[in-house]
Amino acid sequence: MSAGPAVDPRGPRFAAILTTIVLAVVLVTQWWPLLAIQTVVFAIGAFAGLKPAPYSIVYRVLVAPRLGPTDEREDAAPLRFAQAVGFVFALVGTIGFAAGITPLGIVATAFALFAAFLNAAFNFCLGCEMFLLIKRFSPARAS
Repeated sequence: MSAGPAVDPRGPRFAAILTTIVLAVVLVTQWWPLLAIQTVVFAIGAFAGLKPAPYSIVYRVLVAPRLGPTDEREDAAPLRFAQAVGFVFALVGTIGFAAGITPLGIVATAFALFAAFLNAAFNFCLGCEMFLLIKRFSPARAS
């Protein structure tokens, strides 16, 4: 039974590629306003849903029509959790850079970059795996 709407799995991987690029640029430049923008992107995906998320829109409008349809679908709930985890790390990184605590900004951004890169390069969603582990080891909900 699905816990949320199903999505084309190529979309989140495309988003991970864009996120990897953005976070790598942030680490190289330490320009925290770009990280703040990425934080908003994560927040939209986590709290408003994947459909209105900026990278999802780019994928649906520009990329998906060129790839053609797919019957493959993925539950959105783990993906939204992964976006929430990315949001937390990006928020901590933004605060660190903006407050002049550069090491905090670098470490938090590097963690987010690592997770995004795993998904972009190897199709391994670390946040999704965390979601599944938490769900597996959580007490069953009463019906």
